[in-house]
Amino acid sequence: MKAPEEQVCVFCSIVAKKQPAAIVYEDDHTLAFLDITAVMDGHTLVIPKRHATDIWDITPEDAAAVMRTVHQVAGQIRRVLEPDGLTLFQANRSAGWQDVFHLHVHLVPRTNADHLCRPWTAEPVPLDTLEVTRARLSS
Repeated sequence: MKAPEEQVCVFCSIVAKKQPAAIVYEDDHTLAFLDITAVMDGHTLVIPKRHATDIWDITPEDAAAVMRTVHQVAGQIRRVLEPDGLTLFQANRSAGWQDVFHLHVHLVPRTNADHLCRPWTAEPVPLDTLEVTRARLSS
């Protein structure tokens, strides 16, 4: 078995046209294709063409290009599929639920009665607790 750093990135293989994919949009910097493990009809992934493992690895220019494509494809999804809503999801590293280690953004069309649910329940955090974290992040 190959070490992780020697394994071929499936998304890079899609960019290189060595792996098939249902491509819905492409430009010089990004690629959008339907997820082969789609949770909803129209579930689309947007990736940078240049390999970046996660949000901490991508260049600001490629991150901006990815978000432009996310916006473009979200409009396509809205016009064509007419969902009730759209969930964007982007995960980083194993602890953040990333399972393919090439940065990607999920665009998941939603209906009011679909089977998906939030992965957590939000609870208010006291402002003094938030202040401690804000001070650390602002220093």
